[in-house]
Amino acid sequence: MSGTAQHTEPLDAAAQWLGEGRKVALATVVKTWGSAPRQAGSQIAVRDDGAFVGSVSGGCIEGAVIEEAVAAMADGRVRNLEFGVSDETAWSVGLACGGRIEIFVEPVL
Repeated sequence: MSGTAQHTEPLDAAAQWLGEGRKVALATVVKTWGSAPRQAGSQIAVRDDGAFVGSVSGGCIEGAVIEEAVAAMADGRVRNLEFGVSDETAWSVGLACGGRIEIFVEPVL
């Protein structure tokens, strides 16, 4: 998934955006339990205007992660996010697979 058409790799996009003087945050899947949509190590790069490259969930929680990445750029603080639900409530919160996922969000300074 991509918020811009020019890049396919999050780290390449982040490097270019930093070179252009933009603020950037990276979000990385650090741990999964059960049936999670993306593997540990999956990343998304987020630019200060909300544009992004990559994916940490196949789309189901990207919006929340992008919001936290933009906030991390604003206050300079890292974040540990955890999303997880039971199979019974999975569809209502976006993780249709019912797994759990932990994501580390860091502003790149």
